Amino acid sequence: MNLPALLLHPHQHFLKGLLRTPFPGYHFTFHSSAHLLSGIPCAQPFKSLGLHCTKWMLLSNGLRRKLCVQATLKDHMEGLSDKEQRFVDKLYTGLIQGQRACLAEAITLVESTHSRKKELAQVLLQKVLIYHREQEQLNGGKPLAFRVGLSGPPGAGKSTFIEYFGKMLTERGHRLSVLAVDPSSCTSGGSLLGDKTRMTELSRDMNAYIRPSPTRGTLGGVTRTTNEAILLCEGGGYDIILIETVGVGQSEFAVADMVDMFVLLLPPAGGDELQGIKRGIIEMADLVAITKSDGDLIVPARRIQAEYVSALKLLRKRSEAWRPKVIRISARSGEGITEMWDKMKEFRDLMLASGELTAKRRKQQKVWMWNLIQENVLEHFRTHPTVQEQIPLLERKVLSGALSPGLAADLLLKSFKSKD
Repeated sequence: MNLPALLLHPHQHFLKGLLRTPFPGYHFTFHSSAHLLSGIPCAQPFKSLGLHCTKWMLLSNGLRRKLCVQATLKDHMEGLSDKEQRFVDKLYTGLIQGQRACLAEAITLVESTHSRKKELAQVLLQKVLIYHREQEQLNGGKPLAFRVGLSGPPGAGKSTFIEYFGKMLTERGHRLSVLAVDPSSCTSGGSLLGDKTRMTELSRDMNAYIRPSPTRGTLGGVTRTTNEAILLCEGGGYDIILIETVGVGQSEFAVADMVDMFVLLLPPAGGDELQGIKRGIIEMADLVAITKSDGDLIVPARRIQAEYVSALKLLRKRSEAWRPKVIRISARSGEGITEMWDKMKEFRDLMLASGELTAKRRKQQKVWMWNLIQENVLEHFRTHPTVQEQIPLLERKVLSGALSPGLAADLLLKSFKSKD
């Protein structure tokens, strides 16, 4: 049985089942040490991680079980060949030295679906995470990078804005990383990946790195490995991370669980005023920017701005330190871009001072972990021999009308539980 080993905040019910499950060949030591090395959210087989211990704690309110996994770097590296160790070391050294080629290769590695490359990626990510936390401690415990998510409907001018905004930031001494996510074709599985092509000036800037990635069917406007890519970019020394999402609808807000600030870009004259009060569109936004506010579109942009200001008043306040703002910008004339960056810095400073930014990042780590759990549990279910054996038969019965889809799913789950 190939169950995942979880490195952060395991769920109580999951642990109860896990601790009742026999694992031949694994050694468990029970002790009461107060602290173990924490790692990135991970879902890999126990053998690839090197399970060290479970920790039992007896509290006044009863027995509480807590699983602690200390996956030290030494144990990670022991399962690798000399060639694999040299490869990981080369990527890690080049990454922390700021080499863009090593960063690109590292992101390609974490995006791979090959099982062995996944294990190599986890070793690399663990090394980068340790380095990243050391650098944060040297920085007084403050985050090294500012993570910003950008979303908006097609034609809102996201790529044009990033080009102008990015050049302004690099001229001010910042190092910028842009993770541009493109939707994949449901037919061919391919993706245009045209965002980098449209950012011609920024893509030539040595202080900027643009990485287009296909969604490969992942919902939420981001890829399966966007969190890992963010960590690698920060390890590479980039202090501002922009995640440009697919931005095709109201459900494209998974990026809000990965970033410090969520910015919504909207074009003027993009619909009637009812578009402005749809909660799904604006409730996650920390800043709303009305783009293309120049020429003949200045008047419509002002009207849309007023409508969104009114719409935001209808929403419940999500932060004690910050109230979402609505501004107008133009990437063609540059109007409002500097003021927008000032608002973003104000948001970062206020959230950091209030402690909300730290709490938000901790919550995001938990979301990241559970996303990996869901992905790996589903993969384990799909590849289970019993499931693979039963699916064709159940599909035929559903297509013939002999079984409803819901009943077929229940039968499949019962069959899986009885065999597993």
